[in-house]
Amino acid sequence: MGFAPSVGNARPWRIVQVNSAHVRMRIIEIFEACNADAARAYEAEARHDYLALKLAGLREAPIHLAVFTDQNATEGRGLGRQTMPEMLSYSTVMAIHTLWLAARAENIGIGWVSILDPFAVASVLEVPSTWSLTGYLCLGHPEVESDTPLLHEVGWQKDTPTDWQII
Repeated sequence: MGFAPSVGNARPWRIVQVNSAHVRMRIIEIFEACNADAARAYEAEARHDYLALKLAGLREAPIHLAVFTDQNATEGRGLGRQTMPEMLSYSTVMAIHTLWLAARAENIGIGWVSILDPFAVASVLEVPSTWSLTGYLCLGHPEVESDTPLLHEVGWQKDTPTDWQII
């Protein structure tokens, strides 16, 4: 991730590798609570379909990475983020994207678990208060080789083209 682009060369990403079985179980508990809350937002039939989706590899993935953005990163001395402070988080997303492409080239799968309470995760991992959770990643070799996203395979979402406008 060290070669990923970042605004003002801030490199605001902070990575916590979660190896502890106990801590992983606490993350799974947070996921399960958040997932149950998310499921309640759907009508009965859609809720059943939602709960049938495999939305996280938290139990199977050998590597867990919690990726945070340090909102007080001093590197770059604020360059490029005075009017758009969200650029720090975007820089962390670019680092995740860079890791994702490199992992894919090596046939390593990454799952981005976004059904989490970021404050609960930060508390469990005891990170500084200036760090905000940007992504919780599960890495490992995929169980099944497919270029079709799972949500398309199971009919949850259709493959629709991106809408472009030229002005």
